[in-house]
Amino acid sequence: MRWSFRIGQVAGTDIKVHLTFPLLLVWAAIAAYKQAGVPAAIDLTLFLLALFACVLVHEFGHIGMARRFGVRTPDVILLPIGGVARIERMPDEPRQELLIALAGPAVTLGIAAVLFVLTLATGLRPSLQDPVVGQQSFIVRLLAVNIYLLLFNLLPVFPMDGGRVLRALLAHRLGLARGTRIAGAIGQAAAIGMGLYGFAAGLPMLMLVAVFVFLGAGAETSAVETRLAGEGIQVSQMMVTNFLTIPIHATLSQAVDLLLSGEQREFPVVDNLGRVEGMLTRDSLIRGLHANGPGATVGEAMAAGVPAVAPTLGFQEALDRLRSSGLPALPVVDGGSLVGLLTLDNITDLLMVRRATR
Repeated sequence: MRWSFRIGQVAGTDIKVHLTFPLLLVWAAIAAYKQAGVPAAIDLTLFLLALFACVLVHEFGHIGMARRFGVRTPDVILLPIGGVARIERMPDEPRQELLIALAGPAVTLGIAAVLFVLTLATGLRPSLQDPVVGQQSFIVRLLAVNIYLLLFNLLPVFPMDGGRVLRALLAHRLGLARGTRIAGAIGQAAAIGMGLYGFAAGLPMLMLVAVFVFLGAGAETSAVETRLAGEGIQVSQMMVTNFLTIPIHATLSQAVDLLLSGEQREFPVVDNLGRVEGMLTRDSLIRGLHANGPGATVGEAMAAGVPAVAPTLGFQEALDRLRSSGLPALPVVDGGSLVGLLTLDNITDLLMVRRATR
């Protein structure tokens, strides 16, 4: 996710913080300072940090369960609305997704139980009133907010935990595609309701959550449909085979002529033996012209060290490599020979055809 930075790693999972998270802390501290001075600002900042530590532990509940089923989690990102653990692939069975979805709330329930015991042990009285800025003690407020988070996360609103439980149950009976569409539609409808209520009640944070839920439900539904449409496809079935290459020592002026002569926008850059040295995209060509002029060589403007893909590579892995490269196309190499181009445009066209013919 853009605008996020890494702050650590636990058991192979990067912990990242979105830029908006420290901004939230600063905004909350300033607001508390204006209302009640320095002690209030320090108290609220520490409380929010403790709260998001609980959220992080919640996400590692999902991560730990996912690893039991062989699903790796590259990173977890802390946002103002909570945490997002990014898993590398969907679980193989609806039962597995059900257990992964329930693992996070189970951890939050455990945190709440520990805080409840601590509250009683210190002679305090549990309360659900004013968990953030009330006059209750730190532990009592943290207990209350964890209970609220537990209940909120269990709402059957996709892609929240309760929504994932709903999707897993629907997928078990109706199949993954239909179950996801139904859960996604319910999630977006609920998000619209949350947004309207937040607007009417003057709750901007609830409106922000509603926006993330609405977009998340749509994105997850689209991702599942894309993955299912691409099942069984290899790179050899979706690569471009009619394409042009450009020598690494060609000038950018020659590259412009090649660009304008047809519809191809990405060109594999090859050496004298036909080996791939990089990719020249339209954007890199324009940047090269601006920085070095038309007399510069293609080698000065190209993206070097571009990963090649094999024609036998499966759809999802190939799509993930293309997206992670940040390029619109990757070379397809078989036995050292360039045999095709894997482009986002061609993948999109193929998926549209497969969806239309199903």
